[in-house]
Amino acid sequence: MDVFSCSQILGFLFFLVSKGVMGATFTFVNSCEYTVWPGILSSAGSQRLESTGFELPKGTSRVFQAPTGWSGRFWGRTVCNFDSSGQGSCATGDCGSGQVECNGAGAAPPATLAEFTLGSGTQDFYDVSLVDGYNLPMFVTVSGGTGSCESTGCMVDLNRRCPTELRVGDGEACRSACEAFAKPEYCCSGEYSSPNTCRPSIYSEMFKSACPKSYSYAYDDATSTFTCSGADYEITFCPGPPSQKSSQDPPPMTSETAGNVASTDNGGTGAGAVMLADIAGLAIGDATGTPALSHETSFFSAILVSVILLLL
Repeated sequence: MDVFSCSQILGFLFFLVSKGVMGATFTFVNSCEYTVWPGILSSAGSQRLESTGFELPKGTSRVFQAPTGWSGRFWGRTVCNFDSSGQGSCATGDCGSGQVECNGAGAAPPATLAEFTLGSGTQDFYDVSLVDGYNLPMFVTVSGGTGSCESTGCMVDLNRRCPTELRVGDGEACRSACEAFAKPEYCCSGEYSSPNTCRPSIYSEMFKSACPKSYSYAYDDATSTFTCSGADYEITFCPGPPSQKSSQDPPPMTSETAGNVASTDNGGTGAGAVMLADIAGLAIGDATGTPALSHETSFFSAILVSVILLLL
């Protein structure tokens, strides 16, 4: 033990073992030129995290710990007005709670979503989805972990290239074709509710062209779902060059001025929610009861026992 003390070695091995059962750390970073109010929705059966909604001023960050097996989604709310008691609402991504905390409510579309399922000692599944529309750039980067562990998201300000028929208000968000037109072929519903019948539309292809790694429609799995094991994740709003959109004064669009578009309320239970449920099923499976230790955790446990025996 010339280089490392016994306590250092044991501490390191404990970290490796516990990492397999502690889930993941999520770090939210606001690189926008305005305040963002992130929302957090845990899936049914998943533990609620420290907060369900909070204020994140520009240039700041906040860290959350999520347990193994957790699944849910994150998004950013913009152009929000809350009073001193935390009562108010947001122009985009609002969860309808009337408060800073979303309290178990999801984002009203359109909203850019980051969706995660943390595996029980196995792979995490994650994606950034534009299936429910888009309201601001969002990017997920991965630290640590094993596997492909690719970064994903949408770094482009799609509000500036949103077609008139999908545009919301003065350009603060961009609807999905499903929300704008409520037609089965755009919503992957009814006779279009399978991968064979629901195909990309000109609108989803526009999203996909701008953000190749993001979900553009319900069955866009092959190039949009990513996996990693034992990683931590950073969710950045407005990554890269700062977005010029102000929370008080959204920018003009580069195309012609938009007309009014009728609103369609899908209750936040569109194809994105179905897709997340599918991911959760893949990651967690149908097992019941206490999950067995993963191969990785068992391996490090064996190392820990061996070291202890050597030190005795």
